[in-house]
Amino acid sequence: MPPSPHADAPARPPGRSAAWAVLRGLLPFLAPYRSRIVAAGLALLVAAAATLTVPVAFRQLIDIGFAVRSLQAEAARGGHVDIWFLALFGVAVVLALGTATRFYFVSWLGERVTADLRAAVYASVLRQDPVFFETLRSGEVLSRLSADTTLIQTLVGTSVSMGLRNLVLFAGGLVMLLATSARLAGLIVALLVVVILPILFFGRRVRRLSRASQDRIADSSALAGETLSAIQIVQAYAREAFEAARFREAAETAFTAAVRRTRARAILTAMAIVLVFGTIVFVLWLGAQAVLQGRMSAGELTQFILYAGIVAGSVGALSEVMGDVQRAAGAAERLLELLAAQPRIRGPHDGAAMPVPAVAGAAPAAALSFDAVSFCYPSRPAEPALANLDFRVAPGETVALVGPSGSGKTTVFALLLRFYDPQSGTVRIDGTDLRDFQPEALRQRIGLVSQDSVVFSADVLENIRYGRLEATDEEVRAAARAANVDEFVERLPQGYHTHVGERGVRLSGGQRQRIAIARALLKNPPLLLLDEATSALDAASEQAVQLALERAMHGRTTLVIAHRLATITGADRILVLDRGRLVETGTHATLVAQGGLYARLAAMQFSA
Repeated sequence: MPPSPHADAPARPPGRSAAWAVLRGLLPFLAPYRSRIVAAGLALLVAAAATLTVPVAFRQLIDIGFAVRSLQAEAARGGHVDIWFLALFGVAVVLALGTATRFYFVSWLGERVTADLRAAVYASVLRQDPVFFETLRSGEVLSRLSADTTLIQTLVGTSVSMGLRNLVLFAGGLVMLLATSARLAGLIVALLVVVILPILFFGRRVRRLSRASQDRIADSSALAGETLSAIQIVQAYAREAFEAARFREAAETAFTAAVRRTRARAILTAMAIVLVFGTIVFVLWLGAQAVLQGRMSAGELTQFILYAGIVAGSVGALSEVMGDVQRAAGAAERLLELLAAQPRIRGPHDGAAMPVPAVAGAAPAAALSFDAVSFCYPSRPAEPALANLDFRVAPGETVALVGPSGSGKTTVFALLLRFYDPQSGTVRIDGTDLRDFQPEALRQRIGLVSQDSVVFSADVLENIRYGRLEATDEEVRAAARAANVDEFVERLPQGYHTHVGERGVRLSGGQRQRIAIARALLKNPPLLLLDEATSALDAASEQAVQLALERAMHGRTTLVIAHRLATITGADRILVLDRGRLVETGTHATLVAQGGLYARLAAMQFSA
């Protein structure tokens, strides 16, 4: 596994590291399938051995079967030459079976490793904290999961197998060249050493260009994903042509990078073929002179030519494989960055286990405390979001957070959910520092209904069940009724089984919000966070959902962010924040009587 990167961003392995050194990071994904790798290797050796046998058969056919005197002798012995043709056909059958077996196993490995790698990378991305996504766009992650893993699939499922096959043929061909004519083979080896050095040097440039090309493709994918996710805004402002031009420019940049990579790879291939074949042609010319001088037989020269062709073809194929390896190494770097990324927000190795809330009835209410908490977002270190914030929330208490935009209300929720940790001070739940819990266990006890309600591309039933995956259909429907979801579900074509489209595009804002509230009610958490939970509802739905929320809040701790103060007049306590500081606290009546910031906000809203 690559070394852990700095927590702020995914790691970037050293640019000069060898391609094979980078690809070693993929070995853990191959290790579980050793038996299939062995089977593929055996099939590869059988196919390579059959290929290397072919020139020997041709030599025998020429030297024994087709010489004039040999033909007469063979005819007298009853056509013994037929055996060599049968042997040649047998070699072809073995070659076919070995090749087919190798193809099946390596293709299976390519598909299997790609699926495992995609799943591992995606799981790693899901564990990251918000800081990670401040430096890496979701579109780029999708590009890595698709384009980069496809390159890995090509490498594992085709290129490595072809490379090993041609490496075996290259080694076997050289051995047989030495056995056929040590003098000519030694000359070929000496010249090939001189030829291969510039090829390897140029291959490093191909790898750098491959990495740059993949980065540009990821940039264009990220731009497209960002634009499509905001398609309504794009169309509302009539910016289709502008966005199309932006994507065209990004695609052109990716094309230019790909052309540079392709040009370098084409030069590398041409260089390999010209240099290698030039070397072999020169040596074969020397062999032809030896035949003319009687120092070699025609069959021996034919055998030498065939082995030289095998060696030359292997070198040419290896240069192609090296191009694939260079490209895959660039892709592997990018994928291993995601695998190596470590989130800032982690629990202790032996984290305390928080009990999962009971399914039936209200879960035990939680006690909260913020003790001298100060926090700055990593992207804005000079702007304190919270400054020395102190407050307590008793179990079962409903507390509202109000204040102007930017006062720190949403930051309080982010710290409670441990999306971030404060730079100083302590956030506690039931008297225990949140850092002492595993983030997943903590979040199991918290229900969130945000202002921007998120609905997935599934049916209504599954969207609500997201709050508690093991819930029965009846429990899901009960939560839906409590959140007034059943009122509009009855009008949908397939009722609860109606698919709502990507991001709930087939529903209104109020309908999406009610589904989000039903999801939180189904989770039945001891701590409920409501961020303007009724902001997208009409007056009738708001009244119904507000009653449902009041029933859900009973007996559990609830924090409410509210801009419309009319929705929180019945809160047990109201905390007024301004620029990250707690400036007032009390009930609605006491705060209005004090004539402070809350009274001014209330006067503006209620008079309006």
